[in-house]
Amino acid sequence: MNSPSSPTRRFLLRLLPLALLCVAACGAVHAQTPPPPQSDDNDEPDFIVPARPTASNPAEFQRPGVLQLEYGFNGNWRAPGPSSEQDTPLALRFAVSRRLLLEFDGDTPLSQSSGGARTTGAGDTQLGVQAVLQHESKSRPGVALAYYVKLPTASAAEALGTGRVDNNVIALVSKNISGTTFDFNAIYLLAGRTTDDGHASSAQAALAASRNVTRRFGVQGELSGFTRNDAQAGALFTLGVVTYQLNRRLVLDGGLRAGLTRDAPRVGAVAGLTLGVADLYRRYGKHR
Repeated sequence: MNSPSSPTRRFLLRLLPLALLCVAACGAVHAQTPPPPQSDDNDEPDFIVPARPTASNPAEFQRPGVLQLEYGFNGNWRAPGPSSEQDTPLALRFAVSRRLLLEFDGDTPLSQSSGGARTTGAGDTQLGVQAVLQHESKSRPGVALAYYVKLPTASAAEALGTGRVDNNVIALVSKNISGTTFDFNAIYLLAGRTTDDGHASSAQAALAASRNVTRRFGVQGELSGFTRNDAQAGALFTLGVVTYQLNRRLVLDGGLRAGLTRDAPRVGAVAGLTLGVADLYRRYGKHR
């Protein structure tokens, strides 16, 4: 593993946090990008509400009846253990109503490289449900609770997964302040142990800030991390992202990530899209 003082790591550690500063600085550019009006409980949600590529998810989601697809590339390099890991995360998010979301996540294919040998196969699968407890308004944030279960579809024998079932309970809070949206997630993870029987508990958290710089371009910055869980050491990350909205149905994203602690992958990159596949309620004449 390369020295933590390598030029590449020093460069990324200086570059990525600038995304956070850029988000904050954009708050002063009201003349070019006036903030959108605060929503109330009766406002219709946007056709799509991207939840990628940040670790945190927004408390509220897309319009009821819309099937939202998220797909992309996620890569980590210079990590302890496997020297690199790449996967193509896929998410299908369906808004049953303004208060209920169902989600399917997959990480296939998943590829790891260590010591010159590469292993590729199916990744794990995750199923989730999210319920909005309080819609965002001018005076209060949006609040939601979510539950996700990880199904061990990745091979434990090939070290692509743990082979154990994991449970996640997530508290989500979102608020738009002067045109900048803040998303905070607090996560309780109950993961199946790989070193013994039973489960191990850990905590995770993520805070993201996002803002539209122009009508189509936006920037995001995030700080996220998790505590030690069984054999997996804790880690802290920073992420900087640029987004481009082609139309109301399609948003592209790309960014860089850096590990801030010794046991985190040193360098990471993300790229992908969020697509509103269809409004199923409108197609079949249903309303929620």
